[in-house]
Order: sequence, then C-alpha cells, then structure tokens
Amino acid sequence: MPSRRSLLRPLVAAVALAALFGGSLASGAVEAQQAPTIFAAASLTNAFQDIGKLYKEKTGKDVTFSFAASSALAKQLEAGAPAAIFASADLKWMDYTEGKDLTLKATRVTPIGNSLVLIMPADKAKPVTLDASFDWLAFLGADGRIATGLTDSVPAGIYAKSALTSLGAWDKVQPRIVGSESVRAALALVERGEALAGIVYSTDAAIAKNVKVVATFPASSHPPVEYPFEIVKGQDNPATRAFFDFLTGPEAKVVYAKYGFVVK
Repeated sequence: MPSRRSLLRPLVAAVALAALFGGSLASGAVEAQQAPTIFAAASLTNAFQDIGKLYKEKTGKDVTFSFAASSALAKQLEAGAPAAIFASADLKWMDYTEGKDLTLKATRVTPIGNSLVLIMPADKAKPVTLDASFDWLAFLGADGRIATGLTDSVPAGIYAKSALTSLGAWDKVQPRIVGSESVRAALALVERGEALAGIVYSTDAAIAKNVKVVATFPASSHPPVEYPFEIVKGQDNPATRAFFDFLTGPEAKVVYAKYGFVVK
C-alpha cells in the first residue's frame, strides 16, 4: 500500500506548478496592461496626444496622459498619485518636485519653449502694442476682464504677472484679472466671450477657434517659457525610458513645431 508521503508528492507538485504558472500568467497580465502615465501641463495636450498616437503606431505600445496645470500635477505627485513622467510648463514646479524627491533631476531635459500672448474674442480683436506706455484701463473699458492662469500657482498666470509687472501695469490690471485653474480654462473663458482678453501661450491661441492674438509680450518682460521633462522617482525603467526618449526625438519635434512650440 503506498505511503502517505508518496500519495502527497503528486499533490504538492501540482500545487507548486499551479503557483508557478499562475504567478507567471498574473505577472504577464499586469505587465501587458501597464502603460506609462504621463503628467503633463495643460498647454501640451494636443501635441502630446498626437505624439502618443504616433508612438502607438511605431511601437504598438500605449501611454496614458493626465493633463492639468503644472502646479496641480506637482501636488498630485506629492500626494502619491502614480505617474512615470512629469512635463511641466515652467521650471518652478519641476524644481518643487525635485526638492520633494519626487522626480529625478539627472533625467531633466528642456526640449521646447513657448511665447506669451494677449488674445481677444475674434469678433472684438484689435491689434495693440504692449509696452510701458500701453493704457490697459482704456483697453479694458469699464468692466473688461483678463483671463489667465492663477497668478500665484499656474505657470501661465505666473508668467502673466511677471510680464504685467515688468510693463508697470500689474497694480492697475490686477483687480481685472480672472485666475483660472489652467491655461486652457482661461482660453475657454475668452473663447466663450466671458472675458474681454486673455493671457495665454501662443500655442493655445493657435488651436482656438474663436480668438485672435492681438499682441505678443516682449520676451524681456518675463522669464523664458520653458518646458522641463523629468522621470518620476522609482519609474526609471525601459518602458518609461523608451517613451521619454521619444518625447525628445525627431518625430516628436516635428509635432511640437506644428503646434508652434519653440523647439530647442
């Protein structure tokens, strides 16, 4: 009669094999489902979506995007939100994530830039010259408002405040500013005619249907509009690296140029 030990051996072997192959299958399923999540400034929406589609066509691999103001994305990273890459619309919020040990400074690249423009609804647009002599209150009239990003946190708003301060207009204009949670939200206010004017990036104005650029702020009036990209700490793996490199490669640069970014 077979011993109890000999009867148990096939059962133990079967359990071990099930665990081995079951674990391998589960691991493979997770790897197949995972795609790098990219946290990106709202002004990058159209360009990054095009680049993501191009990457899918070239590699068969997906990426996931989350677009918002750079300030909001940095705070989400700080709160533990999962992401593989952070693409900011200014240096401040990238420096912030570095300071919190959330992103890898050694991976930083700054491949593109932008310009700051004044826009108006297309049916009210009138070209102006932005310099220290420009009469903002006459331009705005009795109750005109200017939409831009929140001036204490959203990059577009921070650049706008810097430019208006440099031109000696901030104290006069500040009560007329409508701060929005992102540059795209500010753009929408102007598109709908809910604000007389807006201060946004030239690339945002380029994709809008119902607005026109009436002036470009002098480059000397604000810090350069730059977009640093970094890999998030703990996410420097082959899948992340592959897309990170694609974001700064020749095919991506063609997309950036199409949308009006300054390619470096």
